[in-house]
Amino acid sequence: MRISSMESKCTPAEWAARVDLAACYRLVEWYGMADMMANHISARVPGEDNAFLINPYGMLYEEITASSLIKVDLDGTILAKPDFGELDYGINKAGYILHSAIHAARHEVACVIHTHTWANMAVSALEGGLVPTTQTAMRFLKIGYHDYQGVVLDGAEQASLVRDLGEAEALILRNHGALTVGRTVGEAFNWMHRLELACRSQLAAQATGRGLVAVPAPVLEATWNNYQRGTRRPYGLMEWPALLRKLDRLDPGYRR
Repeated sequence: MRISSMESKCTPAEWAARVDLAACYRLVEWYGMADMMANHISARVPGEDNAFLINPYGMLYEEITASSLIKVDLDGTILAKPDFGELDYGINKAGYILHSAIHAARHEVACVIHTHTWANMAVSALEGGLVPTTQTAMRFLKIGYHDYQGVVLDGAEQASLVRDLGEAEALILRNHGALTVGRTVGEAFNWMHRLELACRSQLAAQATGRGLVAVPAPVLEATWNNYQRGTRRPYGLMEWPALLRKLDRLDPGYRR
């Protein structure tokens, strides 16, 4: 697809956010967490609390570029989008409802990632949900759960979605998938990558048919605390620049 650059049509801060968000789409694809053109990753536009960037509905994650992202406000009005020609892509309603709810309620959140992977969909359908039997899973000891209410097409679901997420960085959408948020794109990606690993390792262990080794509650709590903001540096701070270097070697087209 030939899409004209949007760089001259936005602020340097917005362009930087566009580049990071496009990179996140490509990385989610690269790490096997994409669902063709379904799902969404959004990023708040710096300096514009009422606006965020989201993917055009109809493009694969591997096609997303900084210029292809659509700028929309919290009321659903499209503020800026490139010329897609005859395709004239817009935004997905379910994606808008879910992401706008979080951006409106959590002003410190810069990025929201929602995925339907085989692993997190499976865990979302288990009665016990995510079990803290690995160190990675212990990071999600107090993860929230949002009960399934159908395809997210009704704005009335926004209130319960925001309530179930609370002040956390991750949420399992029961019978559906998973969601993470971050104060940066890199932080949100780190949360989702680790949540995916936790889900995959749990399912692999359960597939053996053997019992899971339980960890004492005080150890679980101490391990969870070691992962919290204020105990360690922010997630994404170190690995995001390295991930961008990786992407520049493998798939640099996201920067267009």
